[in-house]
Amino acid sequence: MTTLLDVNEASFDAEVLQSDRPVLVDFWAPWCGPCMALLPAIEALAPMYEDRLKVVKINADENPALMERFGVRGIPQLFLINGGETVGSIKERTRTRLSVELDTALDNIAANGAV
Repeated sequence: MTTLLDVNEASFDAEVLQSDRPVLVDFWAPWCGPCMALLPAIEALAPMYEDRLKVVKINADENPALMERFGVRGIPQLFLINGGETVGSIKERTRTRLSVELDTALDNIAANGAV
């Protein structure tokens, strides 16, 4: 079973920007109630998409440079990155709606490389 990959400032380029698959990036913090509420949905989706998508989480408190780099002002915040470029921000918060939004975004990437 695939688990979420913890990424930090040191591993971000190798794990996210140089990934051979699109990457869903979850900015979160352990003290954040909405982040913890979203976590089971993200954990459930990771194995469903393991052939099409890498899922990583970034602890916002421990990685301020990445927070600044992505302009994150509130968490949880989800981004979809493909080929080293941010191609979208994922807005939905339930597993079903996240799945629909991810399917649409991944289909668009496959069709034309953008969301």
